[in-house]
Amino acid sequence: MKRVLPALAISCALALTTAACSDATSAGSAAAPTTSVDPGASLKGVHLTMWVAQNSVNEPKQAIDAFEKATGAVVTTEVIPDPYESNVPTKLASGVKPDLMFWQPTGSTLPFIQPQTNLLPLDNEAWVSTLGKTEQGLGQVDGHRYAAIVTSPAVLGVYYNKAVFAKAGITAMPKSYDEMLADAAQIKAKAPGVAPFFEVGGDKWPLQWQVQVQMTDLQQSFWDNLNKNKDSWTNPTIVGAITKYKTKLLDAGLAQADYKTGTFVDQGKAILDGTAAMALNVTSLQSEIQATSSTAEMDAKLGWFPISNSSATAEYSPDQTNGVVAFKSGDASRENAARQFLAYWLGPDYADYIAANKVVSVEPAVPNPAGLPQTAVDQAKALDTAIGVFQVKALTAPDMHLALADMIYGKKTPQQVAQAAEDQFTQVLKARAIAGF
Repeated sequence: MKRVLPALAISCALALTTAACSDATSAGSAAAPTTSVDPGASLKGVHLTMWVAQNSVNEPKQAIDAFEKATGAVVTTEVIPDPYESNVPTKLASGVKPDLMFWQPTGSTLPFIQPQTNLLPLDNEAWVSTLGKTEQGLGQVDGHRYAAIVTSPAVLGVYYNKAVFAKAGITAMPKSYDEMLADAAQIKAKAPGVAPFFEVGGDKWPLQWQVQVQMTDLQQSFWDNLNKNKDSWTNPTIVGAITKYKTKLLDAGLAQADYKTGTFVDQGKAILDGTAAMALNVTSLQSEIQATSSTAEMDAKLGWFPISNSSATAEYSPDQTNGVVAFKSGDASRENAARQFLAYWLGPDYADYIAANKVVSVEPAVPNPAGLPQTAVDQAKALDTAIGVFQVKALTAPDMHLALADMIYGKKTPQQVAQAAEDQFTQVLKARAIAGF
């Protein structure tokens, strides 16, 4: 029996107007509210619900606490199990909706929650004009804004343990993927008992990053052709990247012994305590480590460097902690309260929020907080020249991490991983009635 592809199932489950799947962006969008909201107005008696992922449960806490204190509202968070990007649309399809939700603010991911049908348009909110240039380009579908941008796009790069690098005699950071693999082999030889990489097969979603950084030499023409169905995810460059990850890293023993079941939380612990030398991941790993570590400890133990296939260049990846969407509930008081929460978060509270979470600012007028770990400073510098990951470049992002999880358990070959991505990509875009598919 053929397995239903997750993203296709999501697309179909949320098609509310016809029996067949249709383009999530084809319906007309309701006009965005034009009335402004007072961020600090009383909301006593109003109860809002916000969905968060397992790895972002603490991200909105400061904003929620401050908002509740200022307005009298109650905001309850509900954790949606991983994989978040698959389980959220499935739950929405059952008819359950929150008032607010973290969601990846990209053109490849926003359509899966039917923004025109489900979300409040946010085009006219006062905070839109305060966002930086990169952030203003996120959170939109068909020219309408559906997501507030509360943090900068995640930056993909390598966290490393300084003491392990010193023990292995590594003094210069690698400038290509192959150089990084060579350093990993050197760590294996000179720092026995330390895993060169910590891989996260248990939570699955970080598996994609080792492949993504190898795809950075693909030219824009490839993505243009892919989005017109004139090229494929089975392109030799992509198959080669998947194959190298399997044979040169995993099969070569450059990951920890339990890489098939390793977790995101354990990755942060391992890189900090030095049982692993490197972790290739996005900014959410930094946030995870910051939750239990001081800036001084992080600066003493951890470094960070950018990497792509053939240069020391980072990648940027908008993730679900960057964007917050507000749902249509049919209850005007709750909808306006959700808008007010976003106005408060990105208005009176924003400086306090980024200070509490130790993240860089998305608003040029609000300076970065003092005391950021050096890893955060280095990532902010790397963002200017970073390359977008495939969630940014492709019309829809296949769940490659799920196919990679099948691969590490011996259920798929690298070619079959690429084919699964191609099948999902074409079926989803066909379901959305995108020209050429």
